[in-house]
Amino acid sequence: MNINGLNFCVIGGGIGGMATALALRNQGARVTLLEQASELIEVGAGLQISANGMAVLRALGVAGETPKAGQVSGGTILRDYRRGRVISRVPAPAAGPTYYYHRADLLGLLHKAALHAGVDIRLGAGVSKACKHPGEAEIVLESGERLHAECAIVADGGRSEIRPLLNGPEAPKFTHQVAWRATIPWNQREEVPRASLTMGPGRHVVTYPLRNQHLMNIVAIEERSDWQEEGWRRQGDPDDLRRRFAEFGGPVRDILSEVDDVHLWALFLRPVAQSWQNGRLALLGDAAHPTLPFMAQGACLALEDAWVLIRSLQDQSGVTRALAAYEATRRPRARQVVAAAGANARNFHLRGPMRMAAQAALMAIGPRLARRYEWIYSYDATA
Repeated sequence: MNINGLNFCVIGGGIGGMATALALRNQGARVTLLEQASELIEVGAGLQISANGMAVLRALGVAGETPKAGQVSGGTILRDYRRGRVISRVPAPAAGPTYYYHRADLLGLLHKAALHAGVDIRLGAGVSKACKHPGEAEIVLESGERLHAECAIVADGGRSEIRPLLNGPEAPKFTHQVAWRATIPWNQREEVPRASLTMGPGRHVVTYPLRNQHLMNIVAIEERSDWQEEGWRRQGDPDDLRRRFAEFGGPVRDILSEVDDVHLWALFLRPVAQSWQNGRLALLGDAAHPTLPFMAQGACLALEDAWVLIRSLQDQSGVTRALAAYEATRRPRARQVVAAAGANARNFHLRGPMRMAAQAALMAIGPRLARRYEWIYSYDATA
């Protein structure tokens, strides 16, 4: 199918939505991207883009072999929580290194490329309704303006307001885990920057450097049931963070002592959508497959979605067949990756004898641990 000159609408200006808009425009489509926020602002935070996500960024032309905006990773150090004792070192995946990005930097790269390509990006453009008509999709903005497109790509996040149109009402499940996120200034240079995963009973902390090691990214996860607000930009108390992780020693204690601004949110989980599309509307990214952050694959899955969607449009004769092919290709993989992330949530928080046994196993197999997930990292949607 030749999409050159056809109208498409993308709802949501995050990484998945921006990448999809850019990919469509690169094929000659006329693309309108609608973002309800009045400006593209990301709470200071990092994300990891492994080889499967980097393949898409390179294909889109926004990242070279050594992207300046990203910090290349030399692997991951696994630590015990009490004194920060090193349990094992996991090398970079065989498929290629992971890159650490400040979320705002990666979104900025995609935004700049989309503007340069000619995507019509509309900020402050909330959507009140999206629906399927014979031969087109209709999008109604909160302002009352109506847009018509060959199809609408819905990339409005894990709390998508359009997903229920395809799947009916769904009640998110609280995982009894809360995440704290912060960045701090960092000037300790390492020749080979790595992530650090420090595991303790019922909680863990992940840290990794950003922006040429000038920032340190912190994600601290704890099991608790006393707070269940789903919103993810709530301001937190740094002293409360330190109290809750007071038993953590070693490098983590020093890093947490520097935090003076932190956000937190309760982790809720919705299932991978049963229905991703209806022939004119299609879900993408977290709107289709929200995932827990324990495989660092949320952004990578969205990037994969974007490329597979474009390939499906190219390969199929008509939008309806293309969206069906996109769903059939993406749903099985999304389910597998989401399940792997859920399993890690349990493995990171083991207690008692199970924790000690797991540490002994990690000491033995840690250098080979990346092979277990090679099926994730070696996937190349652009191949």
